[in-house]
Amino acid sequence: MGKVVKRAYKYRCYPTPEQAGQLNRTFGCVRKVYNLALDARTRAWAVDRQRSTYVQSSAWLTEWKRTEELAFLNEVSSVPLQQTLRHLQAGFAAFWDKRSRYPRFKAKRKSRASAEYTRSAFRWRDGQLTLAKMDAPLTVVWSRPLPSGAQPSTVTVSRDAAGRWFVSLLVDDPTVEPLPPLSTAVGMDAGITSLLTLSTGEKITNPRHERADRRKLAKAQRDLSRKGKDSANRAKARLVVARIHARIADRRRDHLHKLSTRLVRENQTVVIEDLSVRNMLRNHSLARAISDAAWTQLRSMIEYKAAWYGRTVIAVDRWHPSTKTCSACGRINTAMTLGVRAWTCPGCDAVHDRDVNAARNILAAGLAER
Repeated sequence: MGKVVKRAYKYRCYPTPEQAGQLNRTFGCVRKVYNLALDARTRAWAVDRQRSTYVQSSAWLTEWKRTEELAFLNEVSSVPLQQTLRHLQAGFAAFWDKRSRYPRFKAKRKSRASAEYTRSAFRWRDGQLTLAKMDAPLTVVWSRPLPSGAQPSTVTVSRDAAGRWFVSLLVDDPTVEPLPPLSTAVGMDAGITSLLTLSTGEKITNPRHERADRRKLAKAQRDLSRKGKDSANRAKARLVVARIHARIADRRRDHLHKLSTRLVRENQTVVIEDLSVRNMLRNHSLARAISDAAWTQLRSMIEYKAAWYGRTVIAVDRWHPSTKTCSACGRINTAMTLGVRAWTCPGCDAVHDRDVNAARNILAAGLAER
């Protein structure tokens, strides 16, 4: 029997004004504690060269709550405050392992507004969710059922820039099982004209979700720029812009989920390029199109779904000359320029579509590494 997968189920929720006020206070306290702990840990290292731990930051939290200035921290559940200290510890661990950069401070208008509750801070009974410090359960729209008998281990409540509320329940999902093994493998070449080109010759169209709403978004941003700072009209205009961005992101996420699920279900091995998207975004001519394509998000979805369903993902080195190498004879065409979409191999006279040829070379390189 395979390992049980932990899976998060996300739903829209509609808190009452009292519940929304309590959650907003919790978000503010979570952000405040995170920033205080980050500042204290940074100063401890800068002054005393001491590497602080989660245990020390938890002791600091107890001291902060006793001060008059930070007494408001006692008004919210202590569990989300402890959880944000654990998240900070994870951020430092990733920094020490050179997997990410140094943790940054959370800003009120830029950071994600969220709070995480563990089992001691919520009640799950008869399909109703009640959080700590609340008298009534949250109104949740159960758009899809949870696995039978599921008991959430963690609940995360969040609010996005468009003012929408969400609740995410982490459960053990026994319905996620390895799929029957296949003999098929596919290589993928990421692009802008076509979102993906497969080694089978199939080209998956780039929906260009941002372009569909570009005119509407530009008008909303112009309206926002004309509003007075900190005015009520500016807050309304900002919400209009945020809703357009949310609609674009929702469509993009839905498309990537469907595409990644299909690729993982139809192939035993998926070979991709190990692209440095962050560096590619420095190209100001292509930054908008690359961001809209969301290659990093697609790769993340493919990797975790492959782990769920017993598939293999292989990342080929980004410097592999997949575009200029002939997939038939292996000769490298050094004379080929970037704008060429189709070319003929000078060695074997094979005619190649540039993207299909690259996908086939990526597949061959990935299978050779296995």
